[in-house]
Amino acid sequence: MNKEHSEPLFHIVRRKAMPWYQAWGARACGILLALIVSALITTLVTGENPLAVYVTIFQGGFGTPRKAWILFQNLAILLCVSLALAPAFRMRFWNIGAEGQLLMGCLASASCMIVLGKTLPNAVLIPVMIITSIAAGAIWGVIPAFFKAKWGTNETLFTLMMNYLATQIVAYYTIRWEVPKGSGKIGIINQQTQAGWLPQIGSYKYLLNILVVASVTIFIYVYLRYTKHGYELQVVGESENTARYIGIHVDRVIIRTMALSGGICGLAGLLLTAGTDHTMTTTIGGGRGFTGVMVAWLAGNNPFGMIFTSFLLVFMGRGSGEIATSFGLNHAFGDILTGILIFFILGAEFFVKFRLMFRKAKKEV
Repeated sequence: MNKEHSEPLFHIVRRKAMPWYQAWGARACGILLALIVSALITTLVTGENPLAVYVTIFQGGFGTPRKAWILFQNLAILLCVSLALAPAFRMRFWNIGAEGQLLMGCLASASCMIVLGKTLPNAVLIPVMIITSIAAGAIWGVIPAFFKAKWGTNETLFTLMMNYLATQIVAYYTIRWEVPKGSGKIGIINQQTQAGWLPQIGSYKYLLNILVVASVTIFIYVYLRYTKHGYELQVVGESENTARYIGIHVDRVIIRTMALSGGICGLAGLLLTAGTDHTMTTTIGGGRGFTGVMVAWLAGNNPFGMIFTSFLLVFMGRGSGEIATSFGLNHAFGDILTGILIFFILGAEFFVKFRLMFRKAKKEV
């Protein structure tokens, strides 16, 4: 067989490095192409003016001050869960259990509010809730980490199954504490006394949650980039044998990192239960534990990149509801537009990290 014809037309080569302005330029081109394709699909499928649809999506996120605050609150919770996954993913520990770890944080907060709300003042109750929520999420993350470190179990399946276990535990206590009996839900906890409710800063209902998550973002960035622990978990992710050779306790790093990951998820549960919803249900997480996986992956586990990715997903989610109301379209149409956007962002990320090398024509002698 002729060697010239057996050579592929092109092959994929990893880029050494791309300047930041070129990388963000590629991402901007991806978003622009996504808007063009979405406009074509909107016109062909629905017959609506795509510009009107885009304006409505924007109004869904920023149409009123209340809508803007809700958008930033949802952004904060999704970002918090995504940040929790970054250390584990940097270590190549595929933590798919963020939803369960968040639920355990919610359960810990709700338990303190119900059991201790009548006996402890808020000045004592809220610190107790913070400690127990973070500890509950951390314990739920350490369990699969311990089995992974000691016996090499599959962390993906283990953490996934822990989600279902957490859901059933929360369902049990929801029925036990339901008000009124037979309703199947707890309702607003301590609505009269507001015991255990996180304080409100001025007239801004969600500002405290946003500030807490902003602090977590800076902490995770510094932790991953400038601390010894961040260096160790990255070495473990690249090669456990190399980590052991240079004296890193791999088992300790795995357990420590998952304690941090689960603890931040527990903090997100606290912000939901004590900061915004003031209740507990099996669906309070809203699938953020799984959406956070996509956010962390799209951002390359970069905490500041996660802000942008989280904003896009939350913004499109809010806009989907708005166009469903304004144009009478199915809510799934907004999900289609979101899917197109994610597809082109993934394409842009591919060209940021890789390039195509085409076969060169050979000169005849």
